[in-house]
Amino acid sequence: MPTLTASAVHLAGDLWRARESAHRARADSLTAQHRARAARGEPHPVEDFLFTYYSYKPALLRRWHPGLGVELQDAGGVRGEWRWYAPGSAPGSLIVDGAAFAREKGGLLQTVVRMLRATVSRPARFGCFGLHEWAMVYRQGEHRHPVPLRLGPDGTNAVVEAHELRCTHYDAFRFFTPEAAPRNDVRLSRATQPAREQPGCLHAGMDVYRWAVKLGPLVPGELLLDAFELAREIRTLDMAASPYDLRSWGLDPVRIETAAGKAEYVRRQRAFAQDANALRERMLDALAGLAV
Repeated sequence: MPTLTASAVHLAGDLWRARESAHRARADSLTAQHRARAARGEPHPVEDFLFTYYSYKPALLRRWHPGLGVELQDAGGVRGEWRWYAPGSAPGSLIVDGAAFAREKGGLLQTVVRMLRATVSRPARFGCFGLHEWAMVYRQGEHRHPVPLRLGPDGTNAVVEAHELRCTHYDAFRFFTPEAAPRNDVRLSRATQPAREQPGCLHAGMDVYRWAVKLGPLVPGELLLDAFELAREIRTLDMAASPYDLRSWGLDPVRIETAAGKAEYVRRQRAFAQDANALRERMLDALAGLAV
C-alpha cells in the first residue's frame, strides 16, 4: 500500500487564493466556447469529445488543488468539506491527505502510476498515421459522427486497405469495425494495455488528462489544465487526420493518404509525444511524496 513520505510546503492565504483565481479564469476561458455551444444545444464533432468520451464536466476543471505536500494557510470554509483534505499543522490550515487517498484508491493510484511510468519509458512509435479513425468506419454503412467522409465510403475503405494498421491503444482499437480489427498488426486487449501504451500515440497523449482527473487533489490544478489544453490540441490533429470532412467546422484536413500528409502528421505527432511525456514526468514528480 502506498504511504506518504514528503513534508509540506506552506502557502499563505493571499498566495494560494491568487493561484486559485487565476486557475478558475483560465478554466473558464478554455471551456467558454463549449459551454456556449452546449447552452445553444449545438454539437461539435471535434471538441465535444473531451466532455463526452471522458465525461468530465467543465465545472470539474474550475476546481483548483495545490497538489500533494502543499499546506494552505487560512483555508477554512467550503474547501474544508472537500474530500481528501485534512487539517494542516497550523490552526485553520488544510492539506491534501495523500495517505487517505492512497488507502481508499490504492489500486487506482498504482494503475495510473504504472501506466505513466511504462509509457514515458518507451520509445515513441510514429507509423500509425492516425488510421485508427479510418478503421472505425471501415466498411460500415453508418459511422460515429454525423459528418460526411472526405473521400466517400469507397475511398475511405481503399485507404485502409492500402496501409498496415499499427494501432497500439486499446481504447481506440476497441472501436474498430469487425472488418478492421483483424487488419491491425497486433490484437489489443485491456489486459495488455500497460505493455502496449507508447508516447507516440495521440490517444495516449489525450489520456494524460484522464489520469490527471483520476488523481484528483494529488495533482496541482495548473497541471490538470495543461493536460486538458494538450488533449484539446491533440484532438484537433486526431480529427484533422481522420476520414471526416470537417472544413465546415473550420478544420482543414491533414491528408494522411498522401506522402505530404503523412509527413505533416508525424511532425506534429512527434511534438505531441514530447509534450505528453513532459506532462507525465510532472505528474510523477507531483506524486513523489507517495511511495507507490
